[in-house]
Amino acid sequence: MATWLYRLGTGAYRHRRLVLAAWLAVLAAAVACLVLLGGKLDNEFTIPGSESQRAQDTMAEDFPAAAGTSAQIVFTAPEGRTVTDPQAATAIQRTLAAARDAPQVAVVIPPDKAGTVTPDGRTALAQVNYDVDRAALDDGTLDALEDTTGAAKEAGLTVSVGGQAYGNGVLTPTALELLGVAVALGVLVVTFGSLLAAGMPLLTAFVGIGTALTGLLAVSSGVTVSSTALSLALMLGLAVGIDYALFVLSRHRNQLARGMGPEESTGRAVATAGGAVVFAGTTVVIALVGLTVVGIPFLTVMGLSAAATVLIAVLVAITLLPALFGVAGDRLTPHPDSRAARRATQTHHKDDTTPTLGKRWTALVTRRPLLVLLAGTAALVTVALPATDLRLALPDNGSAGHDTTQRQTYDTVADAFGPGFNGPLLVLAEADADGQDGQRRTAAVARRLQQLPGVVKVGAPQYAPESGRAVIQVVPDGGPQDEATQDLVDSIRGDAAAIERETGTAVSVTGTTAIGIDVSDRLSDSLVPFAAVVVGLCLVLLLLVFRSLVVPVKATAGFLLSVAASFGAVVAVFQWGWLADALGVARTGPVVSFLPVVLMAVLFGLAMDYEVFLVSGMREEWVRTGRARESVVEGAGHAARVVTAAALIMFFVFASFVTSEDAIVKPIAFALAFGVLVDAFVVRMTLVPAVLAMVGRGAWWLPRALHRALPDLDVEGARLETPRQETDPPLAEFPEPTNLTKR
Repeated sequence: MATWLYRLGTGAYRHRRLVLAAWLAVLAAAVACLVLLGGKLDNEFTIPGSESQRAQDTMAEDFPAAAGTSAQIVFTAPEGRTVTDPQAATAIQRTLAAARDAPQVAVVIPPDKAGTVTPDGRTALAQVNYDVDRAALDDGTLDALEDTTGAAKEAGLTVSVGGQAYGNGVLTPTALELLGVAVALGVLVVTFGSLLAAGMPLLTAFVGIGTALTGLLAVSSGVTVSSTALSLALMLGLAVGIDYALFVLSRHRNQLARGMGPEESTGRAVATAGGAVVFAGTTVVIALVGLTVVGIPFLTVMGLSAAATVLIAVLVAITLLPALFGVAGDRLTPHPDSRAARRATQTHHKDDTTPTLGKRWTALVTRRPLLVLLAGTAALVTVALPATDLRLALPDNGSAGHDTTQRQTYDTVADAFGPGFNGPLLVLAEADADGQDGQRRTAAVARRLQQLPGVVKVGAPQYAPESGRAVIQVVPDGGPQDEATQDLVDSIRGDAAAIERETGTAVSVTGTTAIGIDVSDRLSDSLVPFAAVVVGLCLVLLLLVFRSLVVPVKATAGFLLSVAASFGAVVAVFQWGWLADALGVARTGPVVSFLPVVLMAVLFGLAMDYEVFLVSGMREEWVRTGRARESVVEGAGHAARVVTAAALIMFFVFASFVTSEDAIVKPIAFALAFGVLVDAFVVRMTLVPAVLAMVGRGAWWLPRALHRALPDLDVEGARLETPRQETDPPLAEFPEPTNLTKR
């Protein structure tokens, strides 16, 4: 692989104008497709094959208004007045009449018909049904509904509009969210000591992000793409795009400082650091593509979108970046008196007596490796303890910002009528009869549902005499994310067989709340199998790269510790409320249900990223010297500065998105930021050197049979130094330096 990447890097250097033109053409083509095709994001969650989804699809045949999305209009009278006063009642009637004429509205259910007026008469709730789902609402439809409330407001009523038709919008990067880019630039300037070098990773990252996001938006014209998928692609594109370029550029500048020519240095940088980038990017892509096995469409699109973004970032790092090296030429060479040049010289000459900070830290860690291992593991396990209380659910309008109309409506409804009115269940009753007999049977089902614990109200069945089907609205005692609501769904499904025997009517539970519960259950059930796939992949890939048994096992254990600690931190903040106010968490409660699988997929790739760059340096030193402990200190010391810069850039990029008001993006960004911080600085730069120092020569042991069977990927680019002769003896189980030096 190193040889092929060397040729790719030197080819991009020589044909830099052609490569630059090709990337500009790709970006222009993506923009042109977006302009021609347009694009619309869809935040609907569906789960094919589930009971709730099947019932929703069946219900749409007879009750399109019930199967579509809905909005709520809440009227609140001032103190001392009621909504039934003549003036208020007239204003409400005028408002609802205007709502019936609003775009795409199918049915308006007034408060008196629905029985949704509080006992004190101060608050009334009307429901507006659409016969399409939320994604099919035209731009301006909800704005038109809000405009109908003028008459009620003029009458002195407080009016808010919300409901399921409102959801998470498209994430628009703000100044705070773009702060991560500014911090990344600062880290790059400190790392390289050059504005030209610091700006290059940002430039390539923006090209990659621009290509990926415009292409994704263009695809959304024909494929369902959520705003969360776009947000995740943006976060990952920024983070890995900058970091991958950082790794390659750092190797290139070090080689230039040691006197290597720009073209040769470009080829070797792409072959070595670029090889590690290809491996790390491949792990991220495979893990993200693995989200397709869960079988939930929106998660599949999210994984594929993020994987495509990472793949583009890898391609940019090994093609566009070398072309830019060709444009810059010798100008990327550090000044002979600069700190960057001194660091490169110090790395090259091992007899230098001034150790770097990374080398000093690694020496400290390896001095008492067992103590460091026990202390670090205990700390991570302690942080992970809250994860035992992890609860999963899809976010609702109660997680929206306090200043949004949907959150104000949600809170008003919960206070006035109870939390269950924010997430009613729909029961589809299919009677084995038609006409009046079918009507009697569905009425019997409604009476039976009213007797279940946790039911506040059961609406009158909406009956379709032609099919014998009816829709019954059931208002639970708890809110959409409460465990009591899930228990009620389980109770109705558990009683379905008994209800059918008694009434001759089959029942199934659906609606937005039930679909959300089924999505969360499917994701919870897939968590362990997905983790097993990721862990197995980790073992196999690292076995191929490092040709060692200890390194893959140690890396996998460290990854699991990082994930567990991230889960614990998320639960502490977003469920328990620790630091919730400081981080702007609108409401504590269950964690967004697909966060665990997304976190495992992304953090797996990033963890392997740091693992490869740190451990490959250690292995290079072991191959060169054969001294186990010294190789750990030297190898980690050389890579520590670049890995630290990369981890800080990723942390600040992810952390900047924690400022988002999006209830889905905020916890995912927090989990990724915390996970990167823990994995890079606690696991990779502390526990990994400690373990390898304890194991010594055993860290690089591989049985002879496996050594012969496994392909040599040559990620470190050893073949570029001195091609191995066919007469060279095979490597021993504990390879001696004399054998390896011939490579």
